[in-house]
Amino acid sequence: MEEKRAKWREEDGLGSVTGTYEHSVDAKGRLFIPAKLREELGGTFYLAMGVDTCLAIYPQESWDRFTEKFASLPISKSKAMRSLFANAVKCVPDSQGRIVIPQRLRTYADLGKDVVIIGVHDRAEIWSAERWYAEEEEMTPEKMAALMDSLEL
Repeated sequence: MEEKRAKWREEDGLGSVTGTYEHSVDAKGRLFIPAKLREELGGTFYLAMGVDTCLAIYPQESWDRFTEKFASLPISKSKAMRSLFANAVKCVPDSQGRIVIPQRLRTYADLGKDVVIIGVHDRAEIWSAERWYAEEEEMTPEKMAALMDSLEL
């Protein structure tokens, strides 16, 4: 049922992952994933290294598209992605909506206790709160307008 609902949302243009959520990682490395975000991500998702000192959370559909593209690469290019796949984790939240973030991924993203989870269209990202707010401070209305213009939006 969960899989059908996720596909229905995507077909109707409702599959976009959005929002900003502030949470804490507990002493055991567990992070609560908010209900709205769990609904957008689906019942099973993948946690992997992100591109900007953060972690990426891919819903099953996004992960499948990503791995299909990866599978089409020549071996000389695909070997560069070994670390991403070696450190990726399949996640199913526990009954309290938490996932465990392995230590090696917390270290990669420099995650401490306070984190921010943001929606980024086809995935979510987990950032150290300090790093995310520093990134966000750099965005001004002028920079946003220039970015939209450069993307022809």
